[in-house]
Amino acid sequence: MGRSYRTRKVADRIKEVVAQACEGKIKDPRLGFLTITDVRVTGDLQHASIFYTVFGDERARAETAAALESARGVLRTTIGREIGLRIVPTIEFFADALPESAAQLESVIAAAHRKDEKLQLMRSAAEFAGEADPYRKPHVKQLPTDEDEQTEQL
Repeated sequence: MGRSYRTRKVADRIKEVVAQACEGKIKDPRLGFLTITDVRVTGDLQHASIFYTVFGDERARAETAAALESARGVLRTTIGREIGLRIVPTIEFFADALPESAAQLESVIAAAHRKDEKLQLMRSAAEFAGEADPYRKPHVKQLPTDEDEQTEQL
């Protein structure tokens, strides 16, 4: 079953509010280059799962995760003020696996391209095992010409 219109709107609004708060309101130096990729809200609007990606190495990801966990209360308060729901949803942060899966997919595609290039090199040096054109040619009868008639008379 798909998400309702209201849950989609609340999720989109939470995504905007959290992104703005991470840019301006949270002053934690551990917060790296963060992108909020998705927000999913339960049907009763009680819980919000926030998915994010961080540009950088594993250390930057761990520091950003710690910064988000420490700023969870501030972010929830900001969400409550900005959205104006009767009950502010609890929030939980999840590191999005999108960059890792994209990197894995790119490596698989690169390996396939290398195999294709190797196969192309092998094909360029290949020769036919038998004849170059193994198919029979249709025999076409030729009409006698004037020269053929002259040679027959001699």
